[in-house]
Amino acid sequence: MTSVARDPAVPQRKADKPVRAEPHSASLRVLVAEDGLVNRKLAVSVLQREGHEVTLATNGENALRALRYANFDLVLMDVEMPVMNGLDATRAIRERERNTGTYTPIVALTSNTNREECLEAGMDAFLSKPLRPEALKRVLGRVIKGSAA
Repeated sequence: MTSVARDPAVPQRKADKPVRAEPHSASLRVLVAEDGLVNRKLAVSVLQREGHEVTLATNGENALRALRYANFDLVLMDVEMPVMNGLDATRAIRERERNTGTYTPIVALTSNTNREECLEAGMDAFLSKPLRPEALKRVLGRVIKGSAA
């Protein structure tokens, strides 16, 4: 069974029903940094169905905080979020990684920002919104195989 860690800045509701995941050969720990409810729910649904563990953040600042306290195999990063946007959060993550020698693939989720801007900020891949389950699954497959690019 997978779990979803909640962003402390998000008002809590009653617990969601547990999702029974089918066994997969490679389960990932995924941080979803997305402030939009529809895309966040879709990402969580797809990731949990694929057997991955999900942690949520609703802005870049909360994503940075989550990365300080846990290791993730992948970050899905909305580009346009309040408090700190995804581009600034990605730059901060990459700066921290230069100091620690670690690396976490980051996939941009956006409807407006161009691909080059995301790649310049340090993102590894780009998914357009509205998020499509099949596109997300393709990116997950590349990460499982060892390459988010």
